[in-house]
Amino acid sequence: MVTPVFVCTGTLDSGKTTMVKDVLMEQEWIEPGRTLLIVCEEGEVEYSEEYLKEKDMILLKIDEFDQLNAVFFKNCEKNYRPVQVVIEFNGMWKLEELLMIRYPRNWELQGVYSTVNGETLDMYLKNMRNILMEQLTESELIVVNRCAEGVDRSGFRRALKVQNPMAQLIFEGTDGKIIEPSEEDLPYDVKGDRIVVEDMDFGIWYVDAYDHPELYLHKEIEFLAQTFRPRGMEDNMFVPVRKIMTCCAADTRFYGYPCKTKEKVDCKKKEWVRLRARFEYESVTSFGNKQPVLYLVSMEPAEQPKEEVVYIG
Repeated sequence: MVTPVFVCTGTLDSGKTTMVKDVLMEQEWIEPGRTLLIVCEEGEVEYSEEYLKEKDMILLKIDEFDQLNAVFFKNCEKNYRPVQVVIEFNGMWKLEELLMIRYPRNWELQGVYSTVNGETLDMYLKNMRNILMEQLTESELIVVNRCAEGVDRSGFRRALKVQNPMAQLIFEGTDGKIIEPSEEDLPYDVKGDRIVVEDMDFGIWYVDAYDHPELYLHKEIEFLAQTFRPRGMEDNMFVPVRKIMTCCAADTRFYGYPCKTKEKVDCKKKEWVRLRARFEYESVTSFGNKQPVLYLVSMEPAEQPKEEVVYIG
């Protein structure tokens, strides 16, 4: 029988314990029976003896990352035979190294969930961006909590989502209630039939188009990009891309959505163009599930911008 493993990660005092107690352990797919809870740092909120007894949880505290190894987890399985395992991970440790550990054969990672403190997120993005982003890359769910009124949610969302566009991202106010995103967060007008994406806003559009394709459906999008055709792509398709810095200068990659044309199009690799294209949301055989797809309206050569790299946050 498979023993599911759930990892909750985030920086200190970002609400990991609260997520475990109020979100994860309240899900219907949490099986009745013993839960092994491995806590890697002490925060403001603790697990009371009453709570642990009520939920049938065994709590183990870890002080050093080196304690987390194959032998440790093998002994956990042998000694406790848990129905499921929850790891409240230390946000200053490398999540990648935790995921690479050899676990007991029947243990299987089921999900990574992250919490971010909205009060300190800006500081982390400016001073400890790599540490923050490393915790979010594998997350299925990212909760940005304690967001005061006036916080730049769109900037936070763009910075986080480009690193992991598949994650579900939720913002909560200081009252703990979910904040719904609005069109006002965007730097361009999406109300008309034509949307002009300014040079440095490509990263913003790229992320938002993935999250909210309904805002752009059937509309004409105009932007500056470089042409690129992946190996094997049909000659009536290409990908207009921009180089986006996801978390640091060492992590800069090209991003873009496939663009279809009526006829064969000759495009030189990384040629700068200004294009207009109709936005649709559909399946593309070589890319898998539904995603944003562009249909070329016009394209003309353009000068290389002063700044080739665009940013998210």
